[in-house]
Formats: sequence, C-alpha cells, structure tokens
Amino acid sequence: MAAITSDLTSAPVLPKWIAPVLLLAFAYGVVPLIGSSYLFEAILLPFLALGLAGVGLNILTGYAGQVSLGSAAFMAAGAFAAYNFNLRVEGLPLIGSIVLAGIVAAAIGIVFGLPSLRLKGFYLAVSTLAAQFFVQWALTKFSWFSNNSASGVIDAPRLSIGGLALDGAVGRYLFALTIVSILTFLAYRLVSSQTGRNFIAIRDNETAARIIGIPVLKTKLLAFAISSFIIGVAGVIWAFAYLRTVEPDGFDLDRSFQILFIIIIGGLASIRGAFFGAALIVVFPLGLSRLGGFLLGDVFDSGVLDMSQRIVLGALIILFLILEPDGLVALWDRIRRRLLFAWQST
Repeated sequence: MAAITSDLTSAPVLPKWIAPVLLLAFAYGVVPLIGSSYLFEAILLPFLALGLAGVGLNILTGYAGQVSLGSAAFMAAGAFAAYNFNLRVEGLPLIGSIVLAGIVAAAIGIVFGLPSLRLKGFYLAVSTLAAQFFVQWALTKFSWFSNNSASGVIDAPRLSIGGLALDGAVGRYLFALTIVSILTFLAYRLVSSQTGRNFIAIRDNETAARIIGIPVLKTKLLAFAISSFIIGVAGVIWAFAYLRTVEPDGFDLDRSFQILFIIIIGGLASIRGAFFGAALIVVFPLGLSRLGGFLLGDVFDSGVLDMSQRIVLGALIILFLILEPDGLVALWDRIRRRLLFAWQST
C-alpha cells in the first residue's frame, strides 16, 4: 500500500486549470464545426441550462445545506423578467436584461429564503414550495407578465450582442456556453473563498459557525440570493436559447425535482457534479427512448417512456444515495485514479 501511495504521489500533477481550459477550447473551437443541429438543439442547449441551474442549487443545498424545492420558480422568474426588461425598457442591451433578470430572481430568492432563519431540513424544503406555487400562480394570473398573451406563452426575443446575430443553433449554443462558463467560473471562485467556507461551516454545524463569528442569518440569505441569481439566468438560457418559447407551466414542480435530482446524482457540494448530473438527465431519456423503441417498437410510446424514465431515475437516485452518496463526480474521480495507477504500473 505504501508503494502504491508513493507511486501516485510521485506522478506529475497537472495544474487544475488545464482540464477546464482544454474542455473550453474543444467546446468553442471544435464542437461548432462538427456538431449537428440535433446535437445543439436536443442535447447541448438543455445540458448547459440545466447544468447551470444545478450549479445554482448546489451552492444553496450542497454547500450551504439549505434544501430548496423551488428552483423552477426562480428559473421562471428569470425568464419572464428578462422577457419584460427586453420588451419594455427601450435600448437596454440583452446582457443588461439578463443581469437584471438575475437580480429579480435573487430578490425573490431572498424573500422566500427568510423562512430559513427559523426552519431547517424537511420543514424548510416544504416552505420553499411556496415560491414554486406562488410564482407559477402569479405568472398565470397576471397576463401583464406575458404581454397580455391569451395563452400565457412568451416568445424569445432576437438574440444579438453588439450587432452580432445569434439566432442560429450554433449562435445560441455559443451564447449559452459563454454565460454558463462565466457564471460557473465565478461560482467556483465563490465556493473556494471565505464565503464558500462560511457556507460549508453553516451546513456542517450552524451552532459552531455562529460561535466562531460567522453571521449565520446574513450568510444564509446570501446563499439564497446567489443561488437564485444563477438559477434565474439558467431560466433565461432555457427560455431564450433552448426552447425559444415558454409558458409558466414549463417551470412546474417536476422541473424543480429534476434540478434536485441533478445535484443528487452528480454530487452534492461539487461544481463539476452539477454538469455530470445534467449530462445524465439530458442524455438518459434519449438513450432510453431509442432502446425502448428498438426492443418494443410502437408499444414504447411517449407515455411509457415518461413512466419508464421516472422509475429508472428513482431507482438510480436510491442506488446513488446508498452506494455512492457523493455522486457521479466521486465515481469519476475513483475511475480516474485507478486508470492513472494502471498506467503507472505498465
């Protein structure tokens, strides 16, 4: 065992920034050249939006320990706020609309995060359902939010930055990738800072955190605000870059559970875990649909697909909670270490 440990520690360790830089170089330089429209529309755009939403929820739940079931409400708040800012504020650039939409979502997050000052665990999770139901009700009840659309459906505005049109599949992909990359980097810096350590201290032992001087109430509300901001921007990407049209029912409770499943499967308290989980959530239904169609033919319709997806995802979540509580990211790290050891042994 000592020899193995010595071999692993003596191996050359690359800087942490190498892998993200290479991944971004591939995402910006190669994928737009070789990717098909189906790849962008059906896989990469939802992956980026849900991955970013997972990052936001992971800051709140994984790092700060505050359980939330209202993520879809903050996505909806961001999407509809950006739509209205773009529609009603003349001359406001698209980026300005997105930032203001994130701030609106953060403000709503703070309001519905106030119960965290008194409630914990299951009771806090239930209280965050108020955000889910209230936001969805308000967007449906007051037609002003959807520009008096009879159906409540909004159409995404034309995407352009500095006169550069981004309406095509590649343009929307690059638009989403840029926003996700920036916010993910900022989230990583946040959780690596003293603020991130304060989040973890409150998650692990709130009383001990208070004793050592951490402002618990302020830090909890900060976690809700930052998380809601990121999730709100993810809602803008979901509506503007992916679906191009959206309604309040598209941000229902199922969407909130989907984002929660992403961070459970991917790995709590891990920025990478949000994207691992999002990749599984996006690709899994597509693979299941093809497999079911191949094995069962026409019997495997959309209803059977939806039910099968729920059953298998539920089973996966139970298995991960029992066998690998740290999620896919821990599994990936373990496989990578074994491959490294096998490579050194040859």
